[in-house]
Amino acid sequence: MSAIKKQIHLGAHFPGVNNTTVWQDPESKSQIEFDSFVHLAETAERGLFDFFFLAEGLRLREHRGRIHDLDVVGRPDTLIVLNALASVTTHLGLAGTINTTFNEPFELAKQFATLDHLSGGRAAWNMVTSSDAFTGENFRRGGYLDRADRYVRAREIIDTARELWDSWSPDALVVDRENGVFARREHIAQVRHTGPQFDIDAAFTVPRSPQGHPVLLQAGDSDEGREFGAAKADAIFTVHGTLEAGQAFYSDVKGRLAKYGRERDDLKVLPAATFVLGDTAEDAEERADAIRHQQVGPQTAISFLEQVWGRDLSEYDPDGPLPDEDPTDDVNITRGRVRHADPVQVARDWRERAESKGLSIRELIIEVTTRQQFVGTPAQVAEEIDSYVQNDASDGFILVPHITPAGLDEFVDKVVPILQDRGSFRTEYSGTTLRSHLFGSDSAALNHPDTEREGVRAS
Repeated sequence: MSAIKKQIHLGAHFPGVNNTTVWQDPESKSQIEFDSFVHLAETAERGLFDFFFLAEGLRLREHRGRIHDLDVVGRPDTLIVLNALASVTTHLGLAGTINTTFNEPFELAKQFATLDHLSGGRAAWNMVTSSDAFTGENFRRGGYLDRADRYVRAREIIDTARELWDSWSPDALVVDRENGVFARREHIAQVRHTGPQFDIDAAFTVPRSPQGHPVLLQAGDSDEGREFGAAKADAIFTVHGTLEAGQAFYSDVKGRLAKYGRERDDLKVLPAATFVLGDTAEDAEERADAIRHQQVGPQTAISFLEQVWGRDLSEYDPDGPLPDEDPTDDVNITRGRVRHADPVQVARDWRERAESKGLSIRELIIEVTTRQQFVGTPAQVAEEIDSYVQNDASDGFILVPHITPAGLDEFVDKVVPILQDRGSFRTEYSGTTLRSHLFGSDSAALNHPDTEREGVRAS
């Protein structure tokens, strides 16, 4: 008898203001109209995906004093879009990236508990941090948070949110058919939390939601990010380019779980990935090359290079060689985007790669910005995705199509049936909540042993 295969988990990322998006393609539609969000969400649900994933934009990014070209369409509010999508989907999880640096725990706990109720248990929170003072200017506290403190705040905001979510016991609500529904006050704990970031004395306003609390995702590849994910998250959203790199990351983060009293299956590893399909392998490669050149035009290549070099490089030919001189220390040429930690070393590495391969500026930027990408016939792509999961390089992928909103259609129509035939992907939803999609039941991973409860006291 053959062994039971690991099941592949898939998320669908709405590209929006993402550098995988091909704006000039005739099939590309609006990035902010509701119909675009609906199309991608309904396609993902038709393909039996675990969840729909939406990023967050807290400020329009700037480059050399101008609004970044990918931000000119605007960056709508994530939670409002997800709440609207709850009304047009029935099983698909709804995951939103919301910042832990510029928000408060009571507010976030209430918003995600509400989404979990409205969707019938399909909410997920992708927890991200920021030490970006430029983005912080949009908020009361501005750029107050030192980079070293961002995960300190993130850990405390998650622990505080958990205390709030858990403050309503399952039997807090009582149905009295003569007098109506009421809540037993003795079964709703007063949350008193005192810490370096928050001082809260609150009675939470939302009953316990269908999942207990939303699924928690985490994005971050640093050592701090990996440790934070192992301690707090249900899934990690990451990036890696090869099977071997994926296996190394997978082994590392799974190996960190035991210290927090968690099992290997309590955390899913879900890298971002793009895909290009063709009738033949050669056809797919040609399409992929054309898409990469659409994504990285001549000016885009120069702009990306300027982010590393920290100065105006408009006099350089994008089809010519990289600058000979090293980057400057000007970190403000691009605002609202992360600059490389050591630009001088990055420049030297890129120059060495370009010289060894004979790459121009544009060709180099195409190479270094290409995400984990599956390219081939539907059968080849299905086999490669399956190989990553069965060989412990990931538990699945968050797919980022290059066309909004119809870029996922071809994958659902052509690749999903092959994954199902291979026995690696569901043929129907077996549960109604996102937690059941990921873990097989609604109770899995609800009670993380790392969560501090001392702040919760019965009234």
